[in-house]
Amino acid sequence: FTNLPNCDSLRDECKIWLMTILDKYDPNKGSKAFSYFSVVTKNWFIHKVKKILLTIDDGFQSFYDNAWPFLKTKNIPFILFISTAYVGKKGYMNWEQIKEIEESGLGIIGNHSHTHEYLVDQTNNQIINDINQAIELFEKKLGYSPKYFSYPFGEYSNDFKKILKNLNFNIAFGQHSGVIDSSKNYLELPRFPINEKYGNLDRFKFILNLFPFPYKEIYPENRYLQESENPPELRIVFFENQKNLENINCFSNEGNRWRDSKIKLGEENILIINFEEKFTTERGRINCSLNDKNGWRCPWRSCTVNQSNYPKTDKVYCCWREAGKSGSISSGAYCFKNFGNGRHALTDRKSRRFIQRT
Repeated sequence: FTNLPNCDSLRDECKIWLMTILDKYDPNKGSKAFSYFSVVTKNWFIHKVKKILLTIDDGFQSFYDNAWPFLKTKNIPFILFISTAYVGKKGYMNWEQIKEIEESGLGIIGNHSHTHEYLVDQTNNQIINDINQAIELFEKKLGYSPKYFSYPFGEYSNDFKKILKNLNFNIAFGQHSGVIDSSKNYLELPRFPINEKYGNLDRFKFILNLFPFPYKEIYPENRYLQESENPPELRIVFFENQKNLENINCFSNEGNRWRDSKIKLGEENILIINFEEKFTTERGRINCSLNDKNGWRCPWRSCTVNQSNYPKTDKVYCCWREAGKSGSISSGAYCFKNFGNGRHALTDRKSRRFIQRT
């Protein structure tokens, strides 16, 4: 450490990094383990400069028309996740445009499923069939199957992750916010939404200044909660050498109302979060932050609630974008579906994409 610049600020983070590696790999395996240990330690120092990865979901034509020329001019790399069922349809890029981006050397193409349905609520066979349809189309149109995946709606389960692993995907992204570091599971990587609602420059600058919040484990491991598991007892196991954990604050939206969470930091650096009510929306959110000496560390966590046992209705109510017009489900209409139990969804009828869930 003595030869490193800014030694004091790096020491604590490096200890956590080394503990992460030692926790995952058995040092008794001899020189091979030591070689790996040396390589990853070297890479840790090389990558201390913060990197940003841009990811774009869906493959809308507006990305090709507006963002792609700018990214190309500025030589900015990115991952473009494609739902193959919509390629070439109105409002979406076609295969020639996708190939252009893929061949540019800047854009990496990723798999965003075939139908972009709410797959986490479907059976394993349905999930597998959907992703295999996308794989077949990618192999036919691009000559290979992308190894990066983005979960539709950002929601996943343990079974979903196992399916991706068996289909040889290398990494997968959700839609829960957070900074990626070595302790994160490669099949549930976080990312920050940057869009018309969460895309102002002040927020972007805030995100750039955040630090990762490493942790050893989070329980329950499955982010897909059954009714009997709602609300969960959330436990976050931190590493032995992590400091300032007493400064953690957490907020959650159980009962569909944001509030301070009841937390307790126990022995062996285990943070226990107790919820007062069940999560009543489809996506439960738990946001924790730590005001560390070097800046804010923020691990966000979301869990998906299985509401398949709730009563649903097949009725779909459609209305035009323009006020005063009604009674059609043709192109340009929005559809309002009542799922029962106070759950509704606003969808674009033509693309069948969910715009908003309440």
